[in-house]
Amino acid sequence: MTSGTTEIADRSIGDLAGDIAAGRLSPVEIVESCLRRIEQTDGHLHAFLDLWADDARADAKRAETEIRQGRLRGPLHGIPVGLKDLVEVRGRITTAGTPSFRSRRSEITADVVERLVEAGAILMGKLHLVEFAFGGWGTNPAFGMPWNPWDLDTHRMPGGSSSGSAVAVAAGMVPAAIGSDTGGSIRGPASMTGIVGLKPTVGRVSTYGVFPLSQTLDSVGPMTRTVEDAAIMFEVLQGPSIRARDTRGVPPAAPLAGLRQPVTGLRVGLVPDRQLGGVQPDVRAAVHQAVEVLRALGAEVVEFPLPKAPIEYGPASSRITSTEAYANLRQYMGVEGVPSGEGVRKRILLGDWGSASDYAELLAERRRQIALFDQAAEGFDALLLPTTPITAPPFASIEEDVMPLCDFARMANYLGLCSLALPCGFDRSGLPVSLQIVGPAFGEDRILRLGWAYEQAAGWHLHRPDLSRLTAAHASG
Repeated sequence: MTSGTTEIADRSIGDLAGDIAAGRLSPVEIVESCLRRIEQTDGHLHAFLDLWADDARADAKRAETEIRQGRLRGPLHGIPVGLKDLVEVRGRITTAGTPSFRSRRSEITADVVERLVEAGAILMGKLHLVEFAFGGWGTNPAFGMPWNPWDLDTHRMPGGSSSGSAVAVAAGMVPAAIGSDTGGSIRGPASMTGIVGLKPTVGRVSTYGVFPLSQTLDSVGPMTRTVEDAAIMFEVLQGPSIRARDTRGVPPAAPLAGLRQPVTGLRVGLVPDRQLGGVQPDVRAAVHQAVEVLRALGAEVVEFPLPKAPIEYGPASSRITSTEAYANLRQYMGVEGVPSGEGVRKRILLGDWGSASDYAELLAERRRQIALFDQAAEGFDALLLPTTPITAPPFASIEEDVMPLCDFARMANYLGLCSLALPCGFDRSGLPVSLQIVGPAFGEDRILRLGWAYEQAAGWHLHRPDLSRLTAAHASG
């Protein structure tokens, strides 16, 4: 691993934006640095499905001209961003990870894309994902699986379904990417690749124009290298949309304004080890060390047993996802080769299980569980637990239908919470470990504040995977 890199492609949005505003760096230089990194590493890492190099260069020149004329739009102006390939951009191919969509051109543009463009971000292209975003490991039989950049010799799992988004950010191909999260699909890949991932509360960020898996549980959010960058992205992405009913009436968030406020006095619940079975010892130790850092910063961290163990919320969450996925995707199931992955096919077909009244009762039970949780968690600002119970395993060792990466993540989707994953150390093999900070509905400001304070004190965000072998091989080849 490396740390303290000064290469443009490895720097944070906040750092790059400061230099752009001061005239020390141009969007053209940033885009060219990212394109060089992609050229050097993506042949091995396999993050991009569709790279828009020419358009990115043109957009960077346009941004450079605007900024020189004094029309700086904000901290994302001139910053490259990648898109998970279920985010629609009018006229572009959106595959949703399935080969039958190779020629499917989008007829609409997602709200999140419109907000990024309005903020001046440079769209770099589309990134790999699990087929239909329905899987936690990152596999895709048709398009292949990105390579976790923390081990260049062994093909390790990048996490899914936002696999390409995580790898692109971790490897410095882009400073930020858009992911989606229905049961951990932002946070699992963030954990596996040592980056930051924010799953917003449903209703914070419009999902209009994002290929749907589960309307009840889908959320869209940023994947970045620092908590501040996640806050910058989130502040641009969030807000009401006339095309997304669930965003209307949601109070606006302003995470950057309070990001650096002390965390003294915040009351944080630590999910006890007895409710977290199967956690690797290195993961458990890193999370407990993170707890001590937050205590030293002034947060009041106390043990908080949940009404149910996190994994116990999983079956109901999965049932909702499968039911709604079947409703959304059954029209494609009769097409030959769709889905291409047998694991995804099985998960979709699990949604064909009962009657309308059964589904209604499933949603009613979710409302009851949300009420029980909210009552138990009253007075807490956030909860702490591992993002995933394990670090990135080799591809050869995994079972497609067993997905422990989601064990501690589904709870936040099912209970309507927000959640932040951020690096908190490494295991003895040098693979990233991740802390999960879960907040109440619409509590993104608080979890970002806690995450930023921890990040600054611990410094794990400064570490990068060592890609020198790939860059050197490209230079010599």
